[in-house]
Amino acid sequence: MAMAMMEKCRASNRIFSHSFKSLLNYRSISDNSTLRSSSGFAHHFTGNGQRCIPFFPFHRPDLLTCANFYRNYKQTLWPSLERGLGGMMYSLQCRCFGSAGTKIQRNPSFATLNSDDITYFKGVLGEKNVVQDEDRLEFVNADWMHKYKGSSRLLLLPTTTDEVSQILKYCNSRHLAVVPQGGNTGLVGGSVPVFDEVIVSMSSMNNVIDFDEVSGILVCEAGCILENLISFLDNQGFIMPLDLGAKGSCQIGGNVSTNAGGLRLIRYGSLHGTVLGLEAVLANGNVLDMLGTLRKDNTGYDLKHLFIGSEGSLGIVTKVSILTPPKLSSVNIAFLACKDYLSCQRLLLEAKRKLGEILSAFEFLDSEAMDLQVLNHLEGIRNPLPPSMHNFYVLIETTGSDEAYDKEKLEAFLLRSMESGLISDGVLAQDINQASSFWRIREGIPEALMRAGPVYKYDLSLPVENMYNLVEDMRVRLAEKAKVVGYGHLGDGNLHLNISAPQYDDMILAKIEPYVYEWTSKHRGSISAEHGLGLMKANKIFYSKSHETVQVMASIKKLLDPNGILNPYKVLPHSLTSY
Repeated sequence: MAMAMMEKCRASNRIFSHSFKSLLNYRSISDNSTLRSSSGFAHHFTGNGQRCIPFFPFHRPDLLTCANFYRNYKQTLWPSLERGLGGMMYSLQCRCFGSAGTKIQRNPSFATLNSDDITYFKGVLGEKNVVQDEDRLEFVNADWMHKYKGSSRLLLLPTTTDEVSQILKYCNSRHLAVVPQGGNTGLVGGSVPVFDEVIVSMSSMNNVIDFDEVSGILVCEAGCILENLISFLDNQGFIMPLDLGAKGSCQIGGNVSTNAGGLRLIRYGSLHGTVLGLEAVLANGNVLDMLGTLRKDNTGYDLKHLFIGSEGSLGIVTKVSILTPPKLSSVNIAFLACKDYLSCQRLLLEAKRKLGEILSAFEFLDSEAMDLQVLNHLEGIRNPLPPSMHNFYVLIETTGSDEAYDKEKLEAFLLRSMESGLISDGVLAQDINQASSFWRIREGIPEALMRAGPVYKYDLSLPVENMYNLVEDMRVRLAEKAKVVGYGHLGDGNLHLNISAPQYDDMILAKIEPYVYEWTSKHRGSISAEHGLGLMKANKIFYSKSHETVQVMASIKKLLDPNGILNPYKVLPHSLTSY
């Protein structure tokens, strides 16, 4: 008993006095970023688990730079990966994905590109914004993992809404399929072609249009890089309500189109709440001006919500107005250890009750995530709570306006939690470097998993009390065949289930799917918490939505895009979207 009390005292003292050397002042790629993925195409993955698109912190590089990088990657790494996969590469006219091996055929109603089309687009956009260069096309045809790879022969770079309108009007008249593309940081195949769709990149539409310092309302074009907006607002004394690890590459239009969640949804809510208005171009070229800046507008149907999370399948978002909160001066971060998942749940409940208005993030990871992935596969990362490993870890962030009050409130909460046994150890960041190192552990998990080797990833919403049961069930189901890792946004019931395997294997995939989807559906969860459906989960939507609901979605799609040219084969089941 005395020894236990001494250990608890030491752990409690560590929370308030421990200050270890900065691990790494670096914000990595979070689970809502380019380093997330799901199961996807059977056999069609990179085999070395290395990142093949650089992370650009403050700006998106021009496409020529990216193309040069991609060409070097292709010449050095890709041949060995292809050999490692036994030559099983993509067929350009037929795609296979999922455990059932579903095949997708190119829609025969879509036209193919010809020289007259190229001439028209050059007349609208100018020669430099009509890209046919093979290397640049190869870069935008693939997602960063080469899990999804199309065969588009044309990239268009509009600079205005009117140009987007002219592009879509022409493509609709010609029955040319189109895929909108932002930062291309998605993980479910939503932002790359399936076949030869024309790629319409929003990267050149990257201007801040207006910012109201009184209301905090930002109006900007869809191609603005999230981190650039964060930097702009920081100078104005405000913050973006959305924070992702992929902020250096992702674009606000893509964030809105996928209803990106991120790390601080528990504090600021989803984009359905913070986006006040948007401008979108329909398939026929009509521009819907819904770019309102009012917090209250009860006139008719609020159509903007159709486009938030529709993944470019109903229209291309060109402008966004978003409510941004003021920047607060007091930020505190604690990295804690819990003995079991029940303690994590109870800690979350107590945090909501006792920290209330200052709670801004509540993240969790299990021992597999810490041990197998972060500590063994990321350079410079050390365990903040040595020497022993714990079953679960929790990262808590608070944000407020009174530094002394906020810190006192957090410390009192942590002390009570330690005394009640909810926390078995913990440390409170003493400076910005330590705070960054804590976030690096949490955000580095996806990168560490990829470095460890092949990984199957699932993004699920589940009732918090049931969430980790799925992780434990999968461990029993897979036994020694693979390592099962669980982490995510506990504060909003979002589990990132990761299954790390020695190699991509249809037998392992068959053990995972459709079991994961069936389990999620049985517990009234969602098969996509924040990644979207894209190509990979389009046919899985019925696990989360009723047939009647999906049929209404298909009717809306048919109304707004009667020829089905916008991001085809994505979001909705292929049986309902064949035109």
